[in-house]
Amino acid sequence: MRLLLRSNNNEPSFTKDLVGDDTIPPYAILSHTWGADTEEVTFEDLTNGTGKDKPGYKKIRFCGEQARQDGLQYFWVDTCCINKANYTELSQAINSMFRWYRNAARCYVYLSDVSSPAINSNNEFNPPPWELDFQKSRWFKRGWTLQELLAPSSVEFFSQEGKRLGNKKSLKRQINGITGIADSALQGTLLSQFSVDERLSWIERRQTKLEEDKAYSLLGIFDVHMPLIYGEGRENAFIRLRKEIEESLRDESHALPLAFSTPRLKRRRDDDKETQRDQRNVVCFKCMCF
Repeated sequence: MRLLLRSNNNEPSFTKDLVGDDTIPPYAILSHTWGADTEEVTFEDLTNGTGKDKPGYKKIRFCGEQARQDGLQYFWVDTCCINKANYTELSQAINSMFRWYRNAARCYVYLSDVSSPAINSNNEFNPPPWELDFQKSRWFKRGWTLQELLAPSSVEFFSQEGKRLGNKKSLKRQINGITGIADSALQGTLLSQFSVDERLSWIERRQTKLEEDKAYSLLGIFDVHMPLIYGEGRENAFIRLRKEIEESLRDESHALPLAFSTPRLKRRRDDDKETQRDQRNVVCFKCMCF
């Protein structure tokens, strides 16, 4: 893991690669939705001292400044802190992402499609004027932001102007209504306490740019690891994910949850009778690919 450090001139620079959680200082972490690839600041941009004219640089400045206000010297942004040209580094990062968000001192959610205009302090709005945009924000529709909502203990939401809207505790009613995720999951209950089917349901209506990422974004939710094989397709990615989940449960000597008995998480059987019986149950495994 490499972090960003604010220099004396307020420009970010990389730390050396940090190995082992005990070597990593307290840091803030950014959660956001990506714009077009050409708009985001990359690892190469910051390495070469370029990218300041890209729209995505605003988010990096925001994260660094907010971290400073919270007394944090270091921060992490996924667009530029991962060298995506290095496949090994990319795979390690994706398999570590949930832990990185969980270990962050602060997680800032930057909502580029939510505006909080200044209002007369004498006027009271109930609900606040930004709430409708908050409910419709694409941040709640993306696959990767699911773990970014659940993993950190401190998740704070900010408008495109950088104004703090609240945190996942103060906004739990709105977040629960948008996502359908139980309050207990939002407030830190171990995700292993929720059934496999329930955890899968959290991502049903979310999208990812690459189809395999819908499975890969769940690695931390199920506390499993597996190599990335972009190009394998969504269904194959979910098949491998299922195998990793089953193996993890066996290793922990846990009884297989009831959800695992449904065809959603079973291999297709060649036997016609078995197949027909399964089809009378819930949903076929293909539906797991959403």
